[in-house]
Amino acid sequence: VQLQASGGGLVQAGGSLRLSCAASGRTFSNYFIGWFRQAPGKERELVGGITWSGNSRFYADSAKGRFTISRDNAKNAVTLQMNRMEPEDTAVYYCAARRLGYEKYAYWGQGTLVTVSS
Repeated sequence: VQLQASGGGLVQAGGSLRLSCAASGRTFSNYFIGWFRQAPGKERELVGGITWSGNSRFYADSAKGRFTISRDNAKNAVTLQMNRMEPEDTAVYYCAARRLGYEKYAYWGQGTLVTVSS
């Protein structure tokens, strides 16, 4: 079972970046895929997420209006589109999966670094 996050990089403030979380090794049809981030010296926080079916989404206040989480059926992936990015968005971003009805995220991808320059 593998979740692989990709797409990180350096972007200027106000710019956009798209992250992808590719899933393999099992079906995630009954799972919620969350995007987390951890900035230097800060705790990891949930940015948002989506059910694998795509029927339900969640966004943290920091992401509302700027970030969009979607399913990419063709690539068996979940994407995080980040627009109007701010230096405060600088962090390592992770994707993770938890089974619906459970709190624990059982599967984690490796992080991808996003740096927003001012």
